[in-house]
Order: sequence, then C-alpha cells, then structure tokens
Amino acid sequence: MKKAKLLIIDDESELVSALTERLTLRGYEANGVTNFTDGVKFLKKLPDVVILDIGLPDMDGLEALKKIKEINPSIQVIMLSGYGDDERVNKSLMYGAYDYLIKPVEIEELISKIESAKLKKEEMK
Repeated sequence: MKKAKLLIIDDESELVSALTERLTLRGYEANGVTNFTDGVKFLKKLPDVVILDIGLPDMDGLEALKKIKEINPSIQVIMLSGYGDDERVNKSLMYGAYDYLIKPVEIEELISKIESAKLKKEEMK
C-alpha cells in the first residue's frame, strides 16, 4: 500500500521540521508549515492526513479543522495539543477529527494513528 501524503501544521517550527524529517525518512510524503494560511496551498494537493496543532498563530485549530473538512471531508485530521482539555478534545472529534494526541507525541504512536487514518480515508472513497 502506498504511504500516506501528510501535511503538518504546527506553530512550533522545530516540531514541524523534526516530524517532517522523521516521517519523510520513513517513506511518507510529508510537508510542514507553521500556520494555517501557508497550509492552504498544500491542502489543495489533497493530503491523506493532516497533523494539526490546536493552537495556531493565525487561526484557532478547531476553526482550521472545520475549514479542512469543508475543502475535502475525506481528509483525515489528527489534532495535536500540549494539553488534554476535555472540551477541546470533544469538540475536535465532533467536528470530524480522526483522533487527538497530546504532545510530546511518540513517533511510533503517531505513525500508528496515521496508518489507521489513511485506512479510514481509503474506506470513504
């Protein structure tokens, strides 16, 4: 099976570059940006999975999630946050996020979620 096309949107540039590099080394086509505005051009290329920080400099992560789902509802979104606020977790899932992970995230756990999310996207075709 072909590896997932990924888009990472997080305001922490070190995290974006580290995740992009580590996922690319594992065979994924990964692009990373530090704000939603820059992410829009990559969304037009229809990634399979978006890894989205809940706290972005130019837009709330929940609003960004809604916009991603408007662009294409089959794009799977894994939310990332530095804290597990139950209300935000519930809202994320209600707005269509595939899952919600707390930073720092283990790369193996993230890859497992990416693979599961890609399978869900394939089922939606």
